[in-house]
Amino acid sequence: MAERLAFLLGKDPATSLGGDMTMFRLLTDIASEKFETELICLSENPERQDPGVVRVQKPPLSWPPLLTRSAVQRRSLLHTRFDVDGLRDAVAASTADRFVALHCHLAESYLRAPDVRPAEDLFVSTEILESKIWRRMHGVAGRIESRRLHRDELRVVRSARAVSGYDRDDMDAYRALGVSAHWLPMTLPPAPKVDVKDTPPRLVMLGNRTWKPNADAADTIVRLWPRISAGIADAELWLVGPKLHQTAGHLPPGVTDAGMVEQVDAVLSSCRALTAPVEVGGGVRVKLLEAAARGLPVVCSPEAVGSIEAEIGMQPAADEDDFVHRCRAFLLDADLAGAEGSRLHATNAQRWSDRVAQDAVLGWLTS
Repeated sequence: MAERLAFLLGKDPATSLGGDMTMFRLLTDIASEKFETELICLSENPERQDPGVVRVQKPPLSWPPLLTRSAVQRRSLLHTRFDVDGLRDAVAASTADRFVALHCHLAESYLRAPDVRPAEDLFVSTEILESKIWRRMHGVAGRIESRRLHRDELRVVRSARAVSGYDRDDMDAYRALGVSAHWLPMTLPPAPKVDVKDTPPRLVMLGNRTWKPNADAADTIVRLWPRISAGIADAELWLVGPKLHQTAGHLPPGVTDAGMVEQVDAVLSSCRALTAPVEVGGGVRVKLLEAAARGLPVVCSPEAVGSIEAEIGMQPAADEDDFVHRCRAFLLDADLAGAEGSRLHATNAQRWSDRVAQDAVLGWLTS
């Protein structure tokens, strides 16, 4: 009989969107080649019933008790918030042989459950380290909190049997500390190819702008757009994805803030390239992988590309001038964009056929 894996997740995949959900589904699909799988997740709809899913009520965020618990337990706010009694009880009741925490903070409830053996049956997927995000995006308070997050992350990964992540440098750093760390060079299954040569001179930025890094990236590309579009007839930029507020100020000519759209695939298939001028990677890296799977060219920052996409030859822009230059090149030359899209699509398909990602995931989970 196959061993059973239980994934621990901080949101409900039945109602949540985003790059982390895409990667979660990919991880479970790959893991199911060798394991039976189940899911234990926090949810706003714990009464919903689905096979193989245990839903736990997600507690509402309440700052006074969270701050008090964090101070008493001497732990970061994020790790304190996701230490939930309901998750601990669900772990205790599970018959799974191994547990996979999606993000370090999801391991906290597992570590409080009775009779667990983290050095034998806990696997942690760091994806992107939260300490990095807090250090870059939350000012002075974030830099202070990032130190507590870093300490909590180290405590969790040192307790686990094996940790994985999508950033090669992070995993190298953990291995230098004696942690069993695995870099996952992820790609996505090939998707129907975009016919880039037949697209209009249109760029797209895709992302959830309720997350500050994406909102900042949208502001960046809107600021750069007059330089990008100068002298290019009918050049367009579409901003796609949810947002907290209406876009502030007057948008330059050619910019459309589409917000949420029903058919994201249709939008991407009508664009010359995907842009990602973010300062912190994370979910945007999945958007880049999705673009490669479709054969859609990408213009991105070094922070966006990280170490996964570099493996398929997706080189980032060196600076803002280079970013503008690359965007203009694709807008001006459909054949150039088509050739780049074809190269990305072929490279992605070959790596998927070679099982680079699949074997890396299974190697981590069987280590």
